[in-house]
Amino acid sequence: MGIDLAFATKVFAALFAIMNPVANIPVFLSFTEGASDAERRKVASIASFGVAIGCIVSAVAGGAILRAFGLTVDDFRLAGGLLVLLIAISMLNGASSTQHSPTKAEHADIAEIENAAIYPLTIPLLVGPGTIATMIVFGQSALAHGQELSLAIGLLAFLVLLTAALFAAPMIGHYLSPRVTAITKRLMGMILAAIAVQMMITSLQVFFPGAAGHVGG
Repeated sequence: MGIDLAFATKVFAALFAIMNPVANIPVFLSFTEGASDAERRKVASIASFGVAIGCIVSAVAGGAILRAFGLTVDDFRLAGGLLVLLIAISMLNGASSTQHSPTKAEHADIAEIENAAIYPLTIPLLVGPGTIATMIVFGQSALAHGQELSLAIGLLAFLVLLTAALFAAPMIGHYLSPRVTAITKRLMGMILAAIAVQMMITSLQVFFPGAAGHVGG
């Protein structure tokens, strides 16, 4: 089982684009406003652990879940690609996707800082439908091509970065202007859109093999 750096990089880029630690630092700071440094570190730890569990479960158990509903990975890759593309379009427009953000009514229900680590910070802000769909697709692709180690490396690299960003959020927040956040969100939206289109094209090539040459060219 060799290491496919290209695949590992794609996993890292996809997770970075869809969870966007830079753009979510202001969100993390708003959820932990008034908290002590120790409380913020605790929230960051819980959120990072929750993201790790959510991604691992999606990648490992995704195939079994799809089979339980009589779906193939190509069915899900097409639907997941469309879902991720919608999220990317929202990011390109400078808006937050409702699939990865709590509504105003839901936000009003957040009473305790510690509870915010699970909801809405981990779910659905970081581990939302787009993240789950992406990890299921990558997990099945890694299993089919013997790229499990590459998947693990890409995921681990992102988790290390995410954890570091959350722990350093108070310091980074002083230098993170709204303009930088907006630019980052749109840039990540472009990357995410490209990944989503690639997911859908791969699925369509399976459903319509005769058109594979036309799509690829």
